[in-house]
Formats: sequence, structure tokens, C-alpha cells
Amino acid sequence: MVKIKTVFGCQNCGYQSPKWLGKCPDCGSWNSFVEEAVSPSVDHSGFSLAISAQGIPPQSILSIDTGEEGRQKTEISEFDRVLGGGLVVGSIVLIGGDPGIGKSTLLLQALDRLSRKKIQALYVSGEESLRQTKMRADRIGISSPSLFVLAENSLEKIIEHIQKLKPRVAVIDSIQTVFTSQLQSAPGSIGQVRESAGKLMMLSKSSGLSTFLIGHVTKEGAIAGPRVLEHMVDTVLYFEGDRGHPYRILRAVKNRFGSTNEIGVFEMKDGGLEEVANPSELFLAERPIDVPGSVVISSVEGSRPILVELQALVSPTSYGMPRRTAIGVDPNRVSLLVAVLEKKVGMNLAQQDIFVNVAGGVRIDEPAADLGVICAVASSFLDKPIPSGTMVIGEVGLAGEVRGIHQAELRMKEAFKLGFKRCLLPGSNRSRIALELEGIEMVGVKSVEETLEILF
Repeated sequence: MVKIKTVFGCQNCGYQSPKWLGKCPDCGSWNSFVEEAVSPSVDHSGFSLAISAQGIPPQSILSIDTGEEGRQKTEISEFDRVLGGGLVVGSIVLIGGDPGIGKSTLLLQALDRLSRKKIQALYVSGEESLRQTKMRADRIGISSPSLFVLAENSLEKIIEHIQKLKPRVAVIDSIQTVFTSQLQSAPGSIGQVRESAGKLMMLSKSSGLSTFLIGHVTKEGAIAGPRVLEHMVDTVLYFEGDRGHPYRILRAVKNRFGSTNEIGVFEMKDGGLEEVANPSELFLAERPIDVPGSVVISSVEGSRPILVELQALVSPTSYGMPRRTAIGVDPNRVSLLVAVLEKKVGMNLAQQDIFVNVAGGVRIDEPAADLGVICAVASSFLDKPIPSGTMVIGEVGLAGEVRGIHQAELRMKEAFKLGFKRCLLPGSNRSRIALELEGIEMVGVKSVEETLEILF
């Protein structure tokens, strides 16, 4: 009787060991080793890339013809923007997000738009039956005859159906449920995810099939499976948002064919996901007027300026150690800015709990929000409201100076469209802006003290 050889593999990074280990020596994660059977050598000859199959010799980069095929538009403008202008032929896109966030719904809607343009599409579900998928399609109004649905987990059968149907776009929902019979490990394991994604990538590159892979996420928010999975694909998208909140944000963290700074904003409704053409107006719709601790800032995501409300609450603490809580902004950055307020302005915040939140579930990563955090905290501490028609932008240094930011003119235009009357911005940006917008006052500031004197 043949003895089955087993190894222990880390489910986080793929490190293998002949015995079980409590802590992975490679990535440092605890209790991540799972016993897997070692499979015999795998034959990849059936999935060779077109380059090796045709025996094309090395060519000069100037002589390579790209075909000028362009991009396939899904007609969902927010989705197309995040992809870099549309779906590239032969690309493979990985989409991750929390359960129930709307990944399957978004891709079903995208396939429906594509199939209405006579583009044959295939949706492969490894988690739902055909009847369940049809119920979801009926709920969101999908009725295209060129959209085909397959309920299958076997990679070999999926590839066989793809080769027979020859679709131009395919969705695999999800990659963690797909398995290949050439490996004896369970679906979702490191080996299965890596092997299945690798063969689908080879198929996409050789046939020109555009493929979407839906990926589960871990409790930390990262895509489950080996980290090499994100390196193999062309584009990695994350769907963010709270399931109890109607707004969803699609963010690109890797894109070989476009910018990684673009975001798409959607709203979940009964009929599926609807794109939000003007997210600034949406995020500011419920903003309270003349309330201390509330200020409007501008964040640039890719080529789009977005105005959001930043809120702060400062209250005396009843404990020896005051709390510093931040949602939507970097907590370490908030602690740094609070220290600037204490040292340079003289505010006694050592015995105050400070809570900072970006309304609408948006995450702000750029330093242009620094001055907004300063003003919101000062407004709540002094119990004095910031005028509702005022926007504040600027980076703050440790010396209390207000530093210049990028694309200030673009932010001004967005504020002007939404009816803001005054904007406080870095003095260096104000001197370089040649555009004069009638009806909005642009005030250049050079320090935190000057800013607070103007506001309060």
C-alpha cells in the first residue's frame, strides 16, 4: 500500500514544513499550519501560454503589435474608472471584500451590461446553485440572453466549459471554492488557490479571456490565500464599506493598466448597486449646520476631488489615560496633530478624550486633511462652530506650519460647485493659484495659530 506523504503548510504565506509549527518562521503568524497531502508532479502542458506554444522568438519592443483593441466598457462609469478606463482584453482581475458587501452583485451587473452589447459572458458560481443565482439576477433586473451561468467547483470542468462556450468575459465566484483534482488538499488551501489561479491566468493570457476572480477576505481584511495570488493577477480591487451602511467604495490597490488612486462610489439599493455620480454632494447631504466639531475637507482620489465631513468630539476624561480614537483617518496622525495643538497653540488636551470620525465611511490617507483635523478638534474643545460655508485643507508640520498640497485648484473648483463661500488653504498654494472663482473667498494661511485666529 502506497504511503501518502504529507507536509504542513502555512495558510497565510505558503511556507512548508515537515512537521507542525505553532508559529510560522516566514510570516510570523500563529496557528496557521495545516496538514496537506503532497501530490505527484503536475503536468502543465495542457495550459501552456500562447507564447511558448507558438515558439515566438524574442522581438524588439518597437516591433510588437498591440492590436489596438482598446478596452471593453462595462457602461458602469464608476467601475470603469477604477479599472483604468475599462476592462483590458486578456486581463485577470481579483476583487476582495467582506461577506455581503456586494461583490457578486456588482460583477453580475457588469456582465449584464457587457452581454447587452453582444459580448458573450460566463458567470461561474462555486457557492450558489443555478436557481439561487437566477433569484439574485431577477432581484436586480438582469435579463440578457448572452449571459451564461455555471454552477461548478472543479477547475478542469470549468476550463472545459470555457473552451466550449468561448466567452470573452468570465467571473469565478469564488477562487477559494475552486479545486483541481491534481492536488489532494481541500479547496481553499494554499496549494489549491495558487494552482487554480495559475491555470486560469494561463488560460486568460493565451485566449484573450478577461477574467474576474472573487476572493474571500480574512478577519484582518486581506484576501485569503497565498500572498502570491495578488502578484499573479493584473488588478486587485477591494470593496469597502459597512453592510449596515448603504454606501460602498471600490478601491484599486494594484493596477497594471491604470492608476491605483482611483475609487468608485456606489449605493446599495433594492435593485442592486447604483453608481454615485457626485459623491461629495452625497457625503455632505446630512451634514449638521453650525455644530461645534464639524468641518468640511477635500480629498483627491485619483483624478476626482471629494468633499467629506470630518467630525471631532472632545470631552473631559474620567480615567487617568485619555482616549484617542480615529475612524477614517490615521490614529497616529491624529495623536501627532493633537500634540501640535498642545505645544504650539497652548490648548490643554492632556485630560480630554478625543474622537475623530470621517462621515460616510470614507477613509482619508493624504496629509491634506491635517488642517481639517486641527480645526475640528479645536472647534469641539472651544465649543465654537466653524461657519458652514467654509472648507479647510492643508498639511500641518510639527512646527505648526501649514504646508502646501497638490491639486489645490481642482479642490477649489469642487468646493465652488457645491456652493462654499470661503476656503482656508496653505499660503504657498494660494499664491500659485491664478484661477479666480467669483463667489468664493480663498484665504491663504501659514500656521495653525493664524488659521484658528481666522476661524474663531
